[in-house]
Amino acid sequence: MGELRPLAQDLTPESRALAMALRELFEGLEVSVRRYAARRVRDAGTFSRYLSGTRLPPREVVTDLFTDVAEHRGMAATPDAIELVRRLHQAAVESSAPPRHAVEVLEQQLAEADRVSRRSTARGDALGDALLDRKHRIADLEVRLNQLEAEWSAERERAEHLAAAHPHATGLLHERDQLQGEVCRLSAQLHETQQQRDEAEQRCALLERQLEAVEQVRTAAAMAPAVPQPMPRVLIVDDQRDNLLAMTAVLSTLDQELVAVSSGREALKALLDQDDFAVIIMDIQMPDMDGYETAAHIKRRPRTRDVPIIFLTAMGTDPEHSARGYAAGAVDYIGKPFDPWALRAKVAVFTGIYLEQQRLAGNR
Repeated sequence: MGELRPLAQDLTPESRALAMALRELFEGLEVSVRRYAARRVRDAGTFSRYLSGTRLPPREVVTDLFTDVAEHRGMAATPDAIELVRRLHQAAVESSAPPRHAVEVLEQQLAEADRVSRRSTARGDALGDALLDRKHRIADLEVRLNQLEAEWSAERERAEHLAAAHPHATGLLHERDQLQGEVCRLSAQLHETQQQRDEAEQRCALLERQLEAVEQVRTAAAMAPAVPQPMPRVLIVDDQRDNLLAMTAVLSTLDQELVAVSSGREALKALLDQDDFAVIIMDIQMPDMDGYETAAHIKRRPRTRDVPIIFLTAMGTDPEHSARGYAAGAVDYIGKPFDPWALRAKVAVFTGIYLEQQRLAGNR
């Protein structure tokens, strides 16, 4: 792993140009691939594939290379050099096969969701221990207070004497009240942490299913003979013209036909005219008929109920809204503003699955 692998033979011009630029940066470090990968806590084989062009690196890998080369040489990279590599990286992303880039984006999202789940689980355990400790202390104080109250009830005539004999009772009551307030606060934090963990676990499961689907499509495509296929259709539904233009621009470089409409009723009409859509991207907050109601109509029709729906909304991704979106039949729920590369990757996943299903249906 000490020497650089040769550049791959079947690279696109954009991927080859990016790989050559990254190799030139890396050679300026004067270290082996294995040593640099260990320095950055990365897999050496994966980093070697970045330099050979067979795998597209995340943007942070390129940023780390610039930082390390600047530290090694004692001088920062010029803005022109950084801008050049940024353009090469963007061009390589746009020219790469959608399933390959989809795997990159989904793996990054899966790693982030897994980190959130693990942090939430650890925090939940700590809060649970603290909560249990406070409850035990409250129970102990309750026992001691009950004992004092029993003594006061049995010997009312000696109340003044008992009050003088137990001046710490007021302090115990105050301490109990403080602990009960702390229990309420810890309970709320624990509930919130458990919700975050559950949401992260659900997102992990969804991303794992999407990754599995991408790998199946790639495997089937590699084994199947090349047969010309019609471009899959993608339906975009949003009542804001600017949003339609933005999503059309993000998805325009993919091999698919985009159909943009501005209301739920127009979406249902488009599905009546053409029911062979690979995926639907739909806003939720729309006049007359919102996204949830539109999705319900789509799912009731036998010809369209299996078309995947991705909700893209500014309502936020809190558990209440996302749970309602999944209950309405959506396969994913994305908040605005959205990551354009993540949206491209998800659309590429479902269009790839659609094309593979069409190919298998044609072979029957």
